[in-house]
Amino acid sequence: MTREEELLFEQVLSAHRARGVEGAVKSHPAWHDLDETGRREAFEETARLRQLEAAMDPQGHSTTVKALLSRLGRR
Repeated sequence: MTREEELLFEQVLSAHRARGVEGAVKSHPAWHDLDETGRREAFEETARLRQLEAAMDPQGHSTTVKALLSRLGRR
């Protein structure tokens, strides 16, 4: 993997996602710069990271769950 591909991968693995003007969650721009294999690997690694986050959280919540609960006002 090239350094550029590693950087794209790291950006995609971040839990942060921008929102559109109506509040819809957008995919990270780096996602579209990865090839099919890179996107598949990023998806699998993201799932693994969210499991680790949940395992370290006292309530068993990943960053994704926390973000959703916060938007629902149930943090």
